[in-house]
Amino acid sequence: MNRPPRAAPPPSGLLSLRIDLPQGRIGPGKIALLEAIDREGSISAAGRALGMSYKRAWDLVDALKTLLGTAAVEASPGGYRGGGALLTDAGRNLVADYRAIERAAQRAAEKRLATLASRAKG
Repeated sequence: MNRPPRAAPPPSGLLSLRIDLPQGRIGPGKIALLEAIDREGSISAAGRALGMSYKRAWDLVDALKTLLGTAAVEASPGGYRGGGALLTDAGRNLVADYRAIERAAQRAAEKRLATLASRAKG
């Protein structure tokens, strides 16, 4: 897979957040896909940018629709002029909420992460 390089985690460590709701799971992969769709303007281009297959990207978009009960992505079909995709308000709100929760969790855990990181240096 051809994933872009990740930024180095802060010295204290970085949390990876997965949220399990009764309707399904939201994690860094689905959020990264939504952000890539927003940036690239297409599901297939977003999948390529993240090193995932077109089918995997569509499956994740479909899973988000099921989870939210509404579309997170509005796709227009391809053809002569090509297709495209945009985040819906529900998709944008999901990304914003996830990132806000992620920032709050990182701040809350910062002291413990620093302690853990210092102990792990061995």
